[in-house]
Order: sequence, then structure tokens, then C-alpha cells
Amino acid sequence: VQLVESGGGLVQPGGSLRLSCTASGFFSGINRMTWYREAPGKQRELVASITYGGSTNYADSVKGRFTISRVEAENTVSLQMNSLKPEDTAVYYCNGNIRKGSYEYSYWGQGTQVTVSS
Repeated sequence: VQLVESGGGLVQPGGSLRLSCTASGFFSGINRMTWYREAPGKQRELVASITYGGSTNYADSVKGRFTISRVEAENTVSLQMNSLKPEDTAVYYCNGNIRKGSYEYSYWGQGTQVTVSS
């Protein structure tokens, strides 16, 4: 199973970016997809998650600005990031809790850099 992220880049404060993460390989289904981020000198933190049933969860720091969504048929989750701030600068990682038969496994993408700067 592989998770591949895309969509990072450089954006000015107040701008928007859309990140995507697609799972590929052999698996039964996806229980949860989560976006994390890791800024220089800081611990990796949860940004947003979405379950198989569509329930979402957001870090307080991004509520009202970021939206997580999924296209189940494409095994893809997206993170729409609006009103970006310099403190959103980080490497963003996609994590998937993925079912193989009766078991659940955790997989990580390679990360995509988001830089918010004027």
C-alpha cells in the first residue's frame, strides 16, 4: 500500500492550497485518513481527519479555515486550506488506517511542503 501526497507549494498569507492524498495497492478498505503536519523544531501534530463514515475532526488552529473531504471511489482524501497563515508552514503528511482482511494497518505518505510567506 502506498500513500502519495500532492499539492504543496509556496503561497502568500491569506492564500489557499489544496492537498490530495491517494492510496494505492491491495487492501480491503480505508477506516480513516488523517493529515498531520510537522513544522521545524516542533512535534508532528494532527491537522484533520475523516473516517470511513465521513465524520471529521479538526485541530482548533485550523477550524473554519481547512476542510477535509474524500472521494471514496478514488481512495483519495483532500485538504482544502484557506486563509493560510505563516504558522501553517510545515511538511504535511497523509496517514491512512487501512484494512487488509480483518486487520488494520497504518501507512504514511512521503510528505509535501507547504510554505506560507510573503
